[in-house]
Amino acid sequence: MASPAEERWISLAPGLARIPERLLLAHSRGQVLFITGAGTSKASGLPDFRELVVDTYQRLDAAVHRILVGPSPKPGIPRAATGLSDKQHAEIIRFDRGDYDVVLGMLERRIDGASTAPGKVRQEIARLLRTVPGPSGSTVRARASAVHRALIRLADRGAATTIATTNFDRLLQAASSGSTPTYALGGIPRPGRRADFAGVLHIHGALSSDASEPSDLVVTDRDFGEFYLRRRVVPDFIYDAARLFHLVLVGYSANDAPMRYLLNAVAADGSRFDDLRERFAFVPTPNGSDLSLEDWQGRGITPVPYNPSSGHAELGATLQRWSELSSINGDQRKVDALVKRLVRTSRASTIESERDLFDHLVRRSSPSERLRLAALASRVRASMDWLDAMADVARESDREPIR
Repeated sequence: MASPAEERWISLAPGLARIPERLLLAHSRGQVLFITGAGTSKASGLPDFRELVVDTYQRLDAAVHRILVGPSPKPGIPRAATGLSDKQHAEIIRFDRGDYDVVLGMLERRIDGASTAPGKVRQEIARLLRTVPGPSGSTVRARASAVHRALIRLADRGAATTIATTNFDRLLQAASSGSTPTYALGGIPRPGRRADFAGVLHIHGALSSDASEPSDLVVTDRDFGEFYLRRRVVPDFIYDAARLFHLVLVGYSANDAPMRYLLNAVAADGSRFDDLRERFAFVPTPNGSDLSLEDWQGRGITPVPYNPSSGHAELGATLQRWSELSSINGDQRKVDALVKRLVRTSRASTIESERDLFDHLVRRSSPSERLRLAALASRVRASMDWLDAMADVARESDREPIR
């Protein structure tokens, strides 16, 4: 007897990450909201949060920068920082703890003081996020990557395209050729299933489209306190979204400052309310380590592990393949070619992962689509075991509850 959807994990192609089928099925019903982090823009040359801090110091405080890029400190032993002020030394200590939002807050207060106008720190952060290194020491504008294009395609839930991000760059918009509207912070529409809940939603703010104008960004500890604790803009959004959609986190590590705040918001609501949908995160697991997976599970997130070697190529390829096979806006020719390739040999001679993938394509389909796939299989003279499997999957799917 086949295992229930809660237990099935599907590989969309050899060498790709396996995805829980319950997540794939939820996506096919338009019940998924992706939330993306800095890792999704790494392929475009933009820095993650740690690198952003280091690059900011390179421009604004060369003395501290030399310490930050020097040898890593031994656990529990602060770095030697002779000739620096107590404030600079404190910033280095917090940097080594990974408290990058705190570090930027300390740097901003030291350099720009209490001014409410955007100072040197925020101006430099915005500049660093607009351009990437180019040829011969030049800088060029960052460009959307295949990961951004795959995510925008996956963000289409049928009635609307909706994706949330803690990134400040506008590369998701660029990936949609500018056809997807942009909202940030308090301007984000309230989550709902209707078509008006749409757009690229910058929950930590977005770079101004005009480089000469200031950008309202959540980058320091004070910013996080303002929008998570005092105004509660982000936690309220996350709670409402988590009741309506399965949240899928992409491009984060569990220790990222934005992720700590997001996880705290989700975990707090998950402990008080039982109507939140299951949350997922694509998690890099070098050497097949299970420790990081337990960390995510302990925070109320179902990890989807992948191999991070080769610059996280497996994650990018998995997202791209998922977008190509999407039942909402995928490439029907590729789905048909996959089905025809599989059924040309007997079902018993294929590997288990390919049988599972075939069954998933049937399971996610509407009755009319199942008839079309059956006709397609018959035209290429599929063996009866494939047609029998299609009938079995259809009966199973009719019995399984829609969540």
